[in-house]
Amino acid sequence: MTRESLHRQGKQNGRKKSHTVRRIILIIVGLLLLSGVAVGAVTYYKMNRTISKMQKPSATTKKADQVTASKAPVSYLLLGTDTGELGRDYKGRTDTMMVMTVNPSKQTTTMTSIARDTLVTVNGQQMKINAAYAYGNADSALSAVENLLNIKINGGYFLVNMAGMIKMVDAVGGVDVISPLTFTTEGDDTQADSKKQYSFVAGQSYHMGGNEALAFSRMRHEDPDGDYGRQRRQQLIIQAVLKHAASVGSLFNDTLLNMLSNNIQTDVSSSSMRNLAFNYRSALSHVKQDQLHGTTQSMGDLGAVEVMTPTEIDRVHRAITEQMTK
Repeated sequence: MTRESLHRQGKQNGRKKSHTVRRIILIIVGLLLLSGVAVGAVTYYKMNRTISKMQKPSATTKKADQVTASKAPVSYLLLGTDTGELGRDYKGRTDTMMVMTVNPSKQTTTMTSIARDTLVTVNGQQMKINAAYAYGNADSALSAVENLLNIKINGGYFLVNMAGMIKMVDAVGGVDVISPLTFTTEGDDTQADSKKQYSFVAGQSYHMGGNEALAFSRMRHEDPDGDYGRQRRQQLIIQAVLKHAASVGSLFNDTLLNMLSNNIQTDVSSSSMRNLAFNYRSALSHVKQDQLHGTTQSMGDLGAVEVMTPTEIDRVHRAITEQMTK
């Protein structure tokens, strides 16, 4: 398949609007998978069954088991595809890519976002980094990120499709959020029902179901801080979901487990999941977020791309490397 045909295949309405939703799903999934608790036999069986449905072992799997068994710092690549949104059923591109590092001795977790349009070279061909998965598979995307940042991801990957955001919020019984600003959503903010709009007033608390939380997190045109403001609203949703999911009854309920198993693929084993649950929970006490920043340039058939300077790549490389040291 040529670069041009992949580019045409990847063009669908609403891709930019869905980008933030995938980011939310990835962050929530990443943190939920680290927030395990000691549970009884029945609950453990349910969780193990869910993990088994998600798994697709790779060459990294057994090595990652050794890493988590030794309680060493571990890193993962979180991938969000545009498959599953608005009837899409093709392979899709990974329009959200995040490196998650977890350090139990430092009790910190970091999540570093990589712009989907980041310019990279894969097998001698220039492309946007979100196309690495479409050209190959999750391992191809992982290699592209490792090569870009000169790092080694030692834990594996989590691949999430677009179907889970609304279900995830509904599965934990909705979320309670205080709006940081006053606004009314627009038609393209509501994925499930474009005719249903929501209004929020700054300082007021709202109990949101999945549709409302999705719209709240997607709005961008009315926020004076643009994407930065939208990111803060995303974080509010993430924190609210984690709060509701903290109990055994919420985290391990059948609805949430089924949603996870139907919308996630990973090469992380059940053993590593258990190690994370029991040995890495302290790392959730401090969650930090970072982003690889570039400049937008136009490159012929590729269109607008994000070009990263060596200085910025080195900054992120050093930050991740530091997080991966004991």
